[in-house]
Amino acid sequence: MSNHSLLNETHDPQLTSWVESANVPGNEFPIQNLPFAIFRVKGSSENFRGGVAIGDQVLDLAAAQASGIFEGIAQQALAACSKDQLNDFMAMGKEAWSSLRAALSKALAVGSSAQAQLTNCLVVQADVEYALPCRIGDYTDFYTSIHHATSVGKKFRPDNPLLPNYKWVPIGYHGRASSIEVSGGSFKRPKGQTKAPTATEPSFGPCKRLDYELEVGIFVGQGNDLGSAITIDKAEDHVFGLCLFNDWSARDIQGWEYQPLGPFLSKSFASTISPWIVTTEALAPFKSSWTRDENDPQPMPYLESEQNRALGSFDIELQVYLETEKMRANSEAAVKLSQSNFNDSYWTVAQMVTHHTVNGCNLRAGDMFGSGTQSGPKPEEAGSLLELSNAGSEPVSLPNGETRTFLEDGDNVIMKGYCQKAGAVSIGFGLVEAKVLPAE
Repeated sequence: MSNHSLLNETHDPQLTSWVESANVPGNEFPIQNLPFAIFRVKGSSENFRGGVAIGDQVLDLAAAQASGIFEGIAQQALAACSKDQLNDFMAMGKEAWSSLRAALSKALAVGSSAQAQLTNCLVVQADVEYALPCRIGDYTDFYTSIHHATSVGKKFRPDNPLLPNYKWVPIGYHGRASSIEVSGGSFKRPKGQTKAPTATEPSFGPCKRLDYELEVGIFVGQGNDLGSAITIDKAEDHVFGLCLFNDWSARDIQGWEYQPLGPFLSKSFASTISPWIVTTEALAPFKSSWTRDENDPQPMPYLESEQNRALGSFDIELQVYLETEKMRANSEAAVKLSQSNFNDSYWTVAQMVTHHTVNGCNLRAGDMFGSGTQSGPKPEEAGSLLELSNAGSEPVSLPNGETRTFLEDGDNVIMKGYCQKAGAVSIGFGLVEAKVLPAE
């Protein structure tokens, strides 16, 4: 399958919108993007409902449905998007997602007869607040960056950094869906048991090694029946879209608790997602080939396909910024800590979906995967402070003279993501950010 066969008229680089801000170069939400979120006007008592980003505006999908200008599958999809969660729309499947995208693209394009009616359906993005885009029934965190796994493994197990199963099986664990929140909030520093290497017994108190994790969130659309696996060639048909994801981590709590069963309280206190889900279809121009080092074990047949080799990867640039309390007080801009790319992932999204269901596990619309921390091969491409500060032994220097080994109270972590390539219009993911508050 070629990249070209995934593209349709909605990806046309020549396409522009009558919403002028969508045509400004470098804007994250051109008409070629059209990501989904759940929103309402800030501070209002309105119902939350679905919206699509276009330029600096949100197209209110409940209002668009009421306008009466859409029909067929697109109108049915809009009815599902008018609810306070996108689960029903996500469960409708690829045909419905694609039909609505095509109808919205046509209606928002320059020259559309729908302009007069849809102008009244726009809300300024700066005036809205967001809720989680869907009810996240289950959340699985994968561990797909071999660079992160090796780097962290060296710190915990210097003699054996990468466990023998890593190159054979997409590693994941079952996370906590209840503590996933939408960008823009704050959370209290977690407390728990920790044990210093020199101590004879553990102690209890606030986490001292609080960290961020730069991840991609992957949303399941149409699910599968219990006992019925999803094959790798069908896997991406079940993926609604991607978002940015910060899976906060209490490294000192994790170091004490993670053997033998893995992360528990070190991860379940807070996770933050960006409000906008960029659809798999919008990402089609930025799909690229996936390879496995010829010296490594090649994937087992159920995780292998020509399609996955040809177009399994997503070329998404990922960035982390830090804004400290002091920087805010002095009106200084947030500082970039690192940049990496989802392309460097050892396993693909399709392989994650396939592996998750190969035992008969049933996925449901709105389920979410975390990609695991996305680190690149270079030290400055590390997706966590654990790596950037070499487990706290090499403080990271900030331009204002401050340093960080791990996060301090008042720190606001901001993540960005974007896709760009020659011959395509660049698209973005918006922001995911949240601030650390002192422990209770």
